[in-house]
Amino acid sequence: MSQRVFITGYGIITSLGKNAAENLQSLIDRKAGYGALEVLDTIHRATLHACEVKITDRQLFESLNIATDTGYTRTTLLGLTALMEAIGMAGLTEQEVRNSGLLSATTNGGIREFEKYYYELMDPAQRGDFVRFTDTANPGEHCERLADFVGIKKYIGTISTACSSSANTLMQGAQLIRHKKLDRVICGGAEALSKFTVNGFNSLMILDTEHCRPFDSTRKGLNLGEGAAYIVLESEQEVERSGRKPIAELKGYGNANDAFHQTASSPDGKGAFIAMEQALAMAGIQPSAVNYINAHGTATENNDLSEGLGIQRLFDNHVPDFSSTKPYTGHTLAAAGSVEAIYCIMALQHQMIWPNLNFENAMPELSITPVQQLKRTASLTNVLSNSFGFGGNTSSLLLASV
Repeated sequence: MSQRVFITGYGIITSLGKNAAENLQSLIDRKAGYGALEVLDTIHRATLHACEVKITDRQLFESLNIATDTGYTRTTLLGLTALMEAIGMAGLTEQEVRNSGLLSATTNGGIREFEKYYYELMDPAQRGDFVRFTDTANPGEHCERLADFVGIKKYIGTISTACSSSANTLMQGAQLIRHKKLDRVICGGAEALSKFTVNGFNSLMILDTEHCRPFDSTRKGLNLGEGAAYIVLESEQEVERSGRKPIAELKGYGNANDAFHQTASSPDGKGAFIAMEQALAMAGIQPSAVNYINAHGTATENNDLSEGLGIQRLFDNHVPDFSSTKPYTGHTLAAAGSVEAIYCIMALQHQMIWPNLNFENAMPELSITPVQQLKRTASLTNVLSNSFGFGGNTSSLLLASV
């Protein structure tokens, strides 16, 4: 289990931009992707703004040179966009891609396409072309499409653990490498906005009709987002064999389930504390060695309090700089873990800390406040990325410079 796990490439598409360079520039410019829905057709366009990728499905098909009548869902198209960038950044050959594993996460899969035929599907007498979309409701369908497109056959898997999903793909990928099952695993997640998502979160009454404000005492809920992000993990031996220069190291990780509630985290932050503690223990570092935390920070009343208390408990009086990037991208659900892991990798690469947009009022329950301005000359060696899902599934990744 001493096998080190390195990151050699990544790809990303969010409301901030269609690739890594555009995402980085938006973070630096404090340019959020929040705004009115334009691509998704919903009655809530005027009232529930979100962080939508302003690229139509047809444009995604064209950019990937895929015919529009081939059954690819928006989730898969977003995923392919990020996956191809990750493969390109790592400089993988076709043979190396074929010999890689692929772990992808989603919560909605192809529900966006499937829901268009809801009423037809409710009628057992109906027949038509819509039947071909029934398979897209299976979360694993998008991963099979991704693997087929790039030629991966060796190992594929789909993880769906709510908002911690793509963080957990990185954990499983690292375990496969550490146990010498695979030399290389491409890990991440993809998520497209849908009526199902918007209506579902609206029914939970945790959507803010304004731009979200993580860790602010006036927070009223989250903004939804969409996107995809993939990270290439490689073993130490594979990096040495290929001569590739690693970008960062996945040094530790932790996962816990506080089993408190179907959707809420434990109010005392127990799950968050355990996940972060496990990540640091695996990395073999003390809390004082962590320089930055990319918090899950959804701007919901429950999450921010739970996570904040967990951070305070672990770091005591020496809490490092922390912020949530959810106001930039919205909550991209299953893709959030890999999206924010990439933002942590970018922070290490460029020695920057991203600001927590929209913060003004400290939470009375906490003694800590997030970073509010871009830090351009940070000194970062170890950063934590937190991803906490429904049901109390909490995950933390410890990413380190190389």
